[in-house]
Parts: sequence; structure tokens; C-alpha cells
Amino acid sequence: MRVVTENQITRLEISKEAIRHNLDFYKSVLAKTTKILVMVKAFSYGNGGVGFSQYLERLGVDYLGVAISGEGVALRKAGVKLPIIVMSPHAGNCAEIIEYQLEPEIYNFKILKEFNTALLGGGKKGYPVHIKFDTGMNRLGFRAAETEQVVKQLKGAETIKVKSIFSHLAGADSVDYDDFTKKQIKLFTTIYKQFSVLIGYMPMWHILNSAGAERFPAAAFDMVRLGIGLYGFSSNFQHKLKNVSTFKSKILQIKTILPGETVGYSRNGEFPNGGKIAVISAGYGDGIGRGLGNGKLSVEINGQLAPLTGNVCMDMCMADISKIDAEEGDDVIFFGDRNTASDIAEASNTISYEIITKIPGRVKRILV
Repeated sequence: MRVVTENQITRLEISKEAIRHNLDFYKSVLAKTTKILVMVKAFSYGNGGVGFSQYLERLGVDYLGVAISGEGVALRKAGVKLPIIVMSPHAGNCAEIIEYQLEPEIYNFKILKEFNTALLGGGKKGYPVHIKFDTGMNRLGFRAAETEQVVKQLKGAETIKVKSIFSHLAGADSVDYDDFTKKQIKLFTTIYKQFSVLIGYMPMWHILNSAGAERFPAAAFDMVRLGIGLYGFSSNFQHKLKNVSTFKSKILQIKTILPGETVGYSRNGEFPNGGKIAVISAGYGDGIGRGLGNGKLSVEINGQLAPLTGNVCMDMCMADISKIDAEEGDDVIFFGDRNTASDIAEASNTISYEIITKIPGRVKRILV
């Protein structure tokens, strides 16, 4: 565990206990034989790359998932040995994927051909890949009608071994789309049966994301892919999960505002009767949206909520602490157990994913 030092004024504290708790929750709703893949793309959803993945490896997850090869390379260079799926590989990254023993998602015939060519050039045989089928999400993936053609090309490539086939649910978090979700699962089951018969062996298969694992555990098949749920967010089982990350900063200065004075750029922080503000060492350069000023967001200081006043600046923001006892150097919590990232998302007219993934690298991540 790293100790928070004074130079770590603005930081994201990541709770190892909460990570373990959330992982255990998902394991509790799944069969013991179901493998767990955790998505660690986008800096582990903003929670830190290498350290977070190393901790997941110690917890015994089966797979990690990244978006691009560079994310996987960074993990390999740090000594992470778990199998890593690259979800959005590009032709120019084939050599890098092979060099660092990453496992690509194959989603169309072009990337299949290019990856096979790269494997041939390196004399590789039986390299693990994961075949993506589109069952209704309409992002990457082969269509069901292409199954026979896909298998024909795979069987002609000794360089490749299909480790898994998978698909992705479009609306598993909402009961409004349950009929569509069931339709996707049914179609994927049909694809898998045809695929495995044609190719002559049975790869792993998986379709469930976090919401799918919560609501459709019967379709867990061989593996589930945990993303936002592991990080503590759920549309249906929030009460079962623990908050993983707490965004903190400190008060740099406390100022008395005289009646009629204003605060910040464009003089938007108005104090007709005067008051007291805390100048905080975090701004939109740290992921606190500029539009969250002027009372749209309140931060927690000494157990009380203080509304931001004035416009959020690049490196600082100001909070009205006229009714709060505080001192320079006190901690400020932007989101955590009480004031959650979901609350900020609501105030920003977005989703929690965006709030946590847009926190930049200059904000230190600390596993506690």
C-alpha cells in the first residue's frame, strides 16, 4: 500500500477491498466454472493501468481485455502474464501483438487475412485468436450469415487456433430491451453450435458483460466480461457493489469574500452578502468539467457538502464554505462513497463511464 504524501495533492484512491468485494459479487451469481475476463482498457476505466491489472492478476481473474495493442504491451512490459485480448486490433499492430503474446479479436475478413499473413511471416502455428460475431450491437463483428465462410478461412490457416468466439449485448442493463437481449443470446447460441461443428472443436464462448452477468447468468457460458460493474457501477444491483475510486484534492487557500465581490473568470461566482471560499487544487485539467461550477456540483469537505462557485479553472476550482469549518490543507472529495461519480455524471448530463475515464494521467492513482 502506498502512503499518500503531500506532493500527491490531487489523487484517485483505489480501494483494493472494494475491487475484491465486487469481483466476489459477480462470482456469487455465476457458476464456479465460469471464467472471468476483466476489461482494463482506457487505463482500467480511469482507475490506473499497470497496478490495477497486477492486483487483478493476484486476485486470480482469468483474462484481461484491452482496446488497443499499446495497452496490452504496457501490461506485458510490467510483467503481467495473464492472457490479454486486444478488442480493436489494426493491421499495423499485428507484429506488436504477436511479439508481446497478445490475443487479437478478429472481426472481419481483412484483419483475419492480415493477421494470418503476419503469423506466416513469423513461422507461427496455432496462435490464439478470438472471433467476434455481431448479433445486434452493430459495431465490430462478423454477421451470422458469414459463419461458414469464416470457418472455411480459419480451417485453411494452420497459423490460427480459435480460443473463443463471442458477441456483445446492446441493452442488457434495461428491462425495456429484454426481448432483444434474449434474441441476441439465442442467435449467438445458434452461431456457436454451427461454428463448433464446422471447425471441429469447441472454443470458449461468451456474450455477457457486467449487466448481462447480473441479469442473465444462465447465459454465462464459458466466460463473462466484467467492465463497469467491477468498478462499482450498476443500473440494477448498485446496492450489491462497493465504490472503488475516490477522487480527492486539497484546499490551497481560504479567502473571505466581501459583500458584492465575485469569484473566478467572467465574475460568475456572485456573493452579494459576502462569504468564504476554499480554493481547491483541481480543475478541468484534472477531469472536473468546466460546466460543473456555479452550484452544479458540490464537493465534500469535513463531512459537509460545499457547492462550487464561479467557473471551474484548468488547475483549480472554488467552493463556497461560508457555513463550513475548514482549514487550508484539508481534504476535498469530488466523488467517492457519498458524492458518487454517478452524481457527477447526472450533473454533467453524461454517464459514469465518461466521468472516470476522462481523469488524466497527471492525477495520481493510489491503491489503498
